[in-house]
Amino acid sequence: MSIQAQNAQNLYLQAIQDGRVAEAQASFVGDTYIQHSTGVPDGKEGFAAFFADFFKRHPERDIKIVRTIEDGNLVFVHVHQYLNGGEAQWVTTDTFRADENGRIVEHWDVIDYYRKPENGQLDQIFGNFEIKDLGKTAENKKLVRRFLTEIFQNKELDQWEDFVVEELIQHNHEIGEGSQAYKNYVREHDVTYDFVFQLLAQGNYAVSYGQVLMDGVPFAQYDIFRLENGKIVEHWDNKEVMPKVEDLTNRGKF
Repeated sequence: MSIQAQNAQNLYLQAIQDGRVAEAQASFVGDTYIQHSTGVPDGKEGFAAFFADFFKRHPERDIKIVRTIEDGNLVFVHVHQYLNGGEAQWVTTDTFRADENGRIVEHWDVIDYYRKPENGQLDQIFGNFEIKDLGKTAENKKLVRRFLTEIFQNKELDQWEDFVVEELIQHNHEIGEGSQAYKNYVREHDVTYDFVFQLLAQGNYAVSYGQVLMDGVPFAQYDIFRLENGKIVEHWDNKEVMPKVEDLTNRGKF
């Protein structure tokens, strides 16, 4: 694992789980820290102030980093937060930008409730994770970019089967299993990628982050795709309603 990936993970675990914010910032954060997380003020001082209150509200914190994906100077993590003995559970999807020394200097995220699977649903976040096919990184990244463009922007749903296998493994509990259920969901809710802000890929995984319109409502959304043999075989996502400009405490979601 690279230095920047270790720093991103350690910032999460030491600062947020263990509550050692000052130590973590000194060890893993660069000279500046640009913040895009809803409700968290910008800068190192804003981070420390927000989590001082967070620790009072959530004295018990168990954080599991389920997936880590790197692309260039960006690190994506897929995280489960188990707070106060399960009183609150969250799924967070985060991107960290590192400087030339691998220290973290910018952060984006989306946070949503963790929902326990019911009636045969797959878990929203937990499951196997293995990065392979590193030689196909560029190919898979290009395929996902085309998928987002042709399907979610150009609305060429007749091309759907070119990108997604019929037996798609789906982790979004609002969508049924299989490719057709995902396609129907996109059509019924008029799911549109207003813009793709980030697209990361590493081997058989690709992650997109951008503004998505669903039934006309804007969301900040991450989509995580696993690919095999040139098609999408598994999908996770995470979204939160875009905050109003007047409610921002930092530079906004993007």
